[in-house]
This record gives sequence, C-alpha cells and structure tokens, in this order.
Amino acid sequence: MSYFIQAEDGYYVLNPGGYYVLIALFAAALLIAAVIVNRRQKTVRFSAKRLAVCGVSIALGFVLSYVKLHMPYGGSVTAFSMFCICILGYFYGIKTGLLSAAAYSILQFIQSGGSYMLSPMQICCDYFFAFTALGITGFFYKKNNRFVLAYILAILARGFFHVIGGYLYWMDYMPENFPKSLAVLYPVIYNYSYILLEGIITVAVLQIPAVRKGFRKLQSMASEN
Repeated sequence: MSYFIQAEDGYYVLNPGGYYVLIALFAAALLIAAVIVNRRQKTVRFSAKRLAVCGVSIALGFVLSYVKLHMPYGGSVTAFSMFCICILGYFYGIKTGLLSAAAYSILQFIQSGGSYMLSPMQICCDYFFAFTALGITGFFYKKNNRFVLAYILAILARGFFHVIGGYLYWMDYMPENFPKSLAVLYPVIYNYSYILLEGIITVAVLQIPAVRKGFRKLQSMASEN
C-alpha cells in the first residue's frame, strides 16, 4: 500500500504509515543538518538542564499557540509562541535551536490534524521548513544584546517559507473579498500580517525595562556555564 493515497480532487491524504514515516524522515534529515551546521560553533553536549529548558519552552510555546487572535484574511497572532522557540537557539546555539524548532514544527503539524495535504512539499513549506526556521537564532549564540535582531530574522525566515508555499499551493484559495489589486501579493500579505504583528508586539514587550531585566535573568538561569 502506498504511503500517500491520491484523492479524486488531486490532493493527498496520508495513511497512518505515511504520516509517521514523513515525520521520521524529516526528523532524521534535521538531525543530520544540525550536526553539520553545529561544526560552525563549539557548543557543549546536551545536558539534563538544557533538555529540561528546551522541553519546557517547547511545551509552553505549543500551549501558547492555542491562545490566538484570528486575522481578517486568515492566520492568527498567538500569545508569544514564537518567542518561546526562538530563545532556545539564542541560549544554546544552532544545533539546539534547529532541533528544538524542528520538534516544534512536528507538534504544529500534528496540531493541524496532520493527515490532509496538497503535496508533501506543501507540508514542508507550511510546517517543517517554516517553524524550523525559528531555530536560526542559534547563529547569534553568545552575541550579547542581539536577541531582538535574531528574533526578527527568524520570524522573517519563517514567513519566507510560508510565502513560498502560498505561491505554490494556496493562490486558488484566496478569499473573494481580498482586494484584486493586491492579488499578486496575497501570500505575502496573508502570512506576514500575522507573523509581523506578533513580532511587533513581542519586541515592544521586550523593551519594557522589567521584561528586559527578566529576560537577562532567564538567560542567566538557562546558562550552563
């Protein structure tokens, strides 16, 4: 039996075997990629403390992703869920950042229902590639006072993959009330409207002195030095 069952409308539905195989293949590819990229940085092995911080942060981000404000044309602003994932790369480096973000992408895929898709590449663009991109904050590991920049670049990278998926797969689903003059920009407007709004709110909150102080304390507590 094929792992992908083609429906009559030309789309795909994963059977249980294909569903788990797709996740396993993605996780294996990410592990290999993270090990290769990690050679750019000299980071320590995963400790019990690091695993605990990552586990709590991923779980918190997943829970907060359910607290959302829906946007007019689709998409939703969550309660700082991206922040919870972005801090891990910034605190621990690129390998931890990518692996943690990849784990989160799998949770997001499962949260969506995870069985109906337009194509395997669409799933990668909308979930695996997009949410794993939040881990690129790891490139700013040990760069003091650069989290805001790292965060902005990470969410822009997430949006980039959503936009690519939008142009490839979702243009036919554009709402009828969407301005026709902006139709060519539909994937950009749709995806960056909610991503950037959440990013602006997050950055604004991080500028509050008490929050900034709390962030530094959190970073110190998470440190393995």
